[in-house]
This record gives sequence, C-alpha cells and structure tokens, in this order.
Amino acid sequence: MHPAPSVILFTVLSGMGFGLLAFLGLGWPVPAPGWMAFLHWGLGYGLAVGGLAASTFHLGNPKNALKAFSQWQTSWLSREAWTSVATLVILAPVALSDWLGLGWPRGLGLVGAVLAVLTVGTTSMIYGQLKTVPRWHSPTTPLLFLGFMAAGGAILSGNALPALLACLVLAAALIAAFHFGDTAFARAAQTTGSATGLGRIGKVTVFEQPHTSPNYLMREMIHVVGRKHVRPLRLIALGAGAALPILLLLLPASPVLFALIAAIHLIGAAAARWLFFAQAEHVVGLYYGRR
Repeated sequence: MHPAPSVILFTVLSGMGFGLLAFLGLGWPVPAPGWMAFLHWGLGYGLAVGGLAASTFHLGNPKNALKAFSQWQTSWLSREAWTSVATLVILAPVALSDWLGLGWPRGLGLVGAVLAVLTVGTTSMIYGQLKTVPRWHSPTTPLLFLGFMAAGGAILSGNALPALLACLVLAAALIAAFHFGDTAFARAAQTTGSATGLGRIGKVTVFEQPHTSPNYLMREMIHVVGRKHVRPLRLIALGAGAALPILLLLLPASPVLFALIAAIHLIGAAAARWLFFAQAEHVVGLYYGRR
C-alpha cells in the first residue's frame, strides 16, 4: 500500500508519545517537580498529540475527523479516537500534580497508562483486522505496535531494564513479521480468479488494464517495492529499532546516552513502519494484475 508520510508520522510519533505517557502515568519515574516534570510530560503530550494531528492530513477533508467519534461500536478507528482523548484527559491531573509537586494519588495515572496501551492497541487493530491485506492480518501486527510503544516509552522515560526487555521482544516481533509476512499472501490463497470471480472456469490472467489511467485504488492500495530496497531497510529497522539500542542500553546510563538511543530507535521505527505500509499487498491488486 502507499506509505503516506502522514500515516507513518502518526503511528510512529503517537506510539512513542503514548508509551512515554504510560510510563509517566505509572510513576516510572516520577519526574522532579518544576521544569523537569513539565518537559517530561510536555514531550509525551507533544508526541501523542502531534502524531494524532498528522493523521488528519491523510483525510480528503480533515473536518471529517470529528466523525470518527460516532462509530465506536463497530469501528476500531472510532475506538482509537475515544481512547486517545480519554488518555490525554485522564492523565492531565497527574501531569499537573507532578509539575507543581502537589503529591496527588496516582490512581488516575494507572487508569491513564492502561488507556494509553488500549489506544495503541486499537490503532494496531485498524490494520490487523483487514483480511484483504494478508500481511497485516496477523498477531504480529499488534505485537509490533505495542512493542514499539513499550520500547520507545521506556527509552524516553529513561528506564534501562524495561527498555532492554522491550527491545528484545521488539526484535523478535520484527523478525517474525518479516518472515511470516513474506508468505502471508500465498497462504491466503487469493488469486486473480478469486478476485474477479472467474476462477471457476479456469486459470485467469489479466489481458489489459480495466482503465487507461490510475484511480484511487491503484494510487493508495497498490505499491510495488523493489526487493533490492527491502533488505537494507529491514536491516535498518531491526538494527536501529532494536539491536543497537540493546547494545547501548548495556552501557552506564546517562541523559545524553538515552537521547542518543531515542534518536537511533526513532530511525528504526520509521524504517519499520515504512516497510509495514509499503510491503502490504491488498488483494485488489489481483484485479489489476499488479501482484
């Protein structure tokens, strides 16, 4: 599928932002009152809100974003909208308490942390529910989203051991997603014959495109990635997203080191998410002979 920059920014930044908010909500750590707490919470809110705002640029009419709240019973997108807003609202008093040193109980922080995890989980299910994209319709999809959330949040919050464990899980998830994703379309047993409904009469091939110019489906749902580009991008995703942060997390901790790890991890997350969209094959491509 077409890897739109707005959706990549949305999923990467919001994942890290909600991950940081979850750790802060749990009080792991509780930042020192004043500017330190303001910067910690500001970074979490900035990444989460900035990511959510970036997603609206992928809409034909950004005003339609408000309609996302109306279909919570059937739509994972709507559930994501509600859980994200609930997370930001419920964690606001916790952020205020940490900033001003009020010492309020952290009960709301625990609720907000759970909602942050649910927010990223609902984001992953927007894609994981799609049977028409076999590479996404897999347990590895929510595992990847939650893995990047946990790793990014732990790194930004300065928690070395949770970050190390999250990166180990993330590395395994990336390897599994690459391995099983490459054969997902074949396992789905979708063919040009099933796409056109003509398979019952024999083998079906596309003689000519159904129209002379690209349409919306061809622009958004069909994206061909050269194999020579996939391997280096996978190495960047795995190396920068998980492997190199694991090695750096074994060094003595310092704010500068965690800032470096966060920057490296962000590069890996962006590469992994670009591949997540670019390599996703929609079955509609069979109809156009673009497998």
